[in-house]
Amino acid sequence: MEIDHSDQTVQQDGYNIHGHDLERSQGIGLGSNSVSSEEKNAAVHDEIERVNRLPSNSSYALHRLRVLNKILNLMSVQQRNSLQDEELELLFASLSL
Repeated sequence: MEIDHSDQTVQQDGYNIHGHDLERSQGIGLGSNSVSSEEKNAAVHDEIERVNRLPSNSSYALHRLRVLNKILNLMSVQQRNSLQDEELELLFASLSL
C-alpha cells in the first residue's frame, strides 16, 4: 500500500510547506526511497563544507551546523524508529537539501 504524501503539510519556522512542494523543490521526497542514503550523506557533507566557509560567529551557520550534525547522527542509527525517521525527514525538509 502506497501512501500519498502530496497533501501533507509541514509546519516549519512559521511557514506551512506542502509535501508536494518539498518534493518538487528539493528533489528529496517525503518518502525517503526517492534518494539513496549515500546521496543524502553526500549532500549533508557538501552542505557542511559550505557552511564551514561562513563566518564562524554567524548564528545562522552555528544553527545550520547543529541541524546538519543531528541529521548525520540520525542517519548513522541502523534501526531507526518511526519518530526518528520522521524527525530526519523534517530536518532534511527544513534545510532544503
